[in-house]
Amino acid sequence: ICSLFLVPVRTLAAMDIAMVIDSSSNIGQRRFNLQKNFIAKLAAMLRVGPIGPHIGLIQASDSPRTEFLLTNYTQPKELLFAIKELAYLGGDSNTGKAIMHTAETFFSQENGGRRGHPRVMMVLIDGWPSDDLDQAAMLARESGINVFLVSVAKPAPEELSMVRDKDFMKKAVCKDNGFFSYPIPSWFSTTKHIRPLIQRLCSLDGLLCSKTCYNSVNIGFLIDGSSSVGDGNFQLVLEFLAGIARSFEISDVGAHIGAVQFTYEQRLEFGLSDYSNKDDAINALRRISYMSGGTSTGSAISYTTQNLFRRTGPGRNFLIVVTDGQSYDDVRGPAMAAHKQGITIFSVGVAWAPLDDLKAMSSEPKDSHTFFTREFSGLSEFVPLVVRGICKDFTENN
Repeated sequence: ICSLFLVPVRTLAAMDIAMVIDSSSNIGQRRFNLQKNFIAKLAAMLRVGPIGPHIGLIQASDSPRTEFLLTNYTQPKELLFAIKELAYLGGDSNTGKAIMHTAETFFSQENGGRRGHPRVMMVLIDGWPSDDLDQAAMLARESGINVFLVSVAKPAPEELSMVRDKDFMKKAVCKDNGFFSYPIPSWFSTTKHIRPLIQRLCSLDGLLCSKTCYNSVNIGFLIDGSSSVGDGNFQLVLEFLAGIARSFEISDVGAHIGAVQFTYEQRLEFGLSDYSNKDDAINALRRISYMSGGTSTGSAISYTTQNLFRRTGPGRNFLIVVTDGQSYDDVRGPAMAAHKQGITIFSVGVAWAPLDDLKAMSSEPKDSHTFFTREFSGLSEFVPLVVRGICKDFTENN
């Protein structure tokens, strides 16, 4: 179908679509049936198939109800029958709950989500929701889900006093740019809106939420292997870095990690594209053997800038430097050169690492990019803070 819109058909193949439909008392049985006809026509035009788009469906009511998963029906006939058989629930219009429920687990690989395929959530609302959408929509965006909101029969001026949040449409969508919000005046005039709506779903370039920090960043680990660290503590450093890596979707089309260990010398442990899945990358990280030697952090930063981040675009490159002592060489110059090359540095100091050095290395604002703990056992507490910091920077730069 996308070929009708001058988009290659294969681009549509790469799509997983969750339809969140309104099954509340707002809509009533009659309009609920019109909604079913509308989504059946949409589904028929999308040409669902094993290698084509996959569609799953969730009903929004008091509590969300998953009716079928993405891989339950990959033949058009079965899918249309499943839509026809949907039973009306009634109850509150807790759309926020339904978006949250869908964002949390619906697209997981266990539930039939396909890796590297765009994720789309099309939410239909009759009138207005009974709950708030902000938190759920934020989770959806952070999870790489493109939320479209199809609002039918939006509140009339005299009904506005009953609407909890007048900006619910703006807050729910992937981006408030007009592309992801689609108002339809009434359930009796939906047919003419099917083609323009599919045209939007088909335009892959418009799906701005597909890229998230979790599936787009390059993270380099620069690891102090000097004699003062010691073998046991070196293992704690590797565990800390594995904790950070575990938070990202590492794959050939997703996030990448690489590692350099340094003393006076530098050793490239593995490059950003050496491992194309998370398990292999984390195992490689855990297998790094401890070097032991002096501490030249400055030349290690220069080495990493040139050898690890050679061919990667700015705005998504992050370097985590972990060190336990004073560097024998200058760190300022090499760190500034790395910043200029678009690499964001988080510096993590342990034990005798001087705060001045740590701050000289880290990116602006220094306070949120600099961490320090007296004991190696305290490193694990920094995992969520570093991950959140990376995602904040990525979102601001992209």
